[in-house]
Amino acid sequence: MTPGHVYLVPNLLGVVPPEHVLPQRTIAVARELVNWIVETPKPARAFLGSLGLARPIAELAITPIGEAVDRATADALLAPALRGEDIGVLSDAGCPGVADPGATIVAAAHARGLRVVPLVGPSSLLLALMASGMNGQRFAFLGYLPVKPDERAVALRRLEADSRASHCTQIFIETPYRNVAMLTSLVQTLAHDTRLCIAVDLTLASESVATRPVREWQRMDLGIYAKRPAIFLVDTSSERQ
Repeated sequence: MTPGHVYLVPNLLGVVPPEHVLPQRTIAVARELVNWIVETPKPARAFLGSLGLARPIAELAITPIGEAVDRATADALLAPALRGEDIGVLSDAGCPGVADPGATIVAAAHARGLRVVPLVGPSSLLLALMASGMNGQRFAFLGYLPVKPDERAVALRRLEADSRASHCTQIFIETPYRNVAMLTSLVQTLAHDTRLCIAVDLTLASESVATRPVREWQRMDLGIYAKRPAIFLVDTSSERQ
């Protein structure tokens, strides 16, 4: 028996017609898949419903990844592919396996000799980096920084020092409702000439990407970024200013 493929299907970054963001092949493949491993079922169903499927969503096998994926769980999740059926892996937003628990399923698929097929779609991290004007040759994604103010300030000073030492763009994210607290910490902690990029609502009509020295951000109303999906980028180089 020929094993099925494990397709990594990028999700939308917000409410937008799929054809505005996703290539036709990605949409076509997703429309044919019956078996899905997803981060969270509710947003997965919303995304699949937007694709104009030929079959009712109720007929799809949609299984959440869960908190921990041990060998037995991975075998159960990947069982359709092991018996010859294709599987789709879907994040809540953006690309599976990037800042997403889907990476554990991808690793398990490789361990079982399954073919993993990444499909083209939006990655908020790369879109933000592309639009930032910062160093795209050397960059690091740090995920979420500490929530407590003192620990967050220490982390910001550390990543700024790392950027200065390695000429590396530092990329991180935050829960949207904590954006203003993060931005306040950024403008209070980083050096005045450090460049900060804030990329919000990527691929949506309200999209905004702005890169400025910290001294300029200090004069701005940071409240406009409250509760909006955001990517933060820090770069200490001044060669592009």
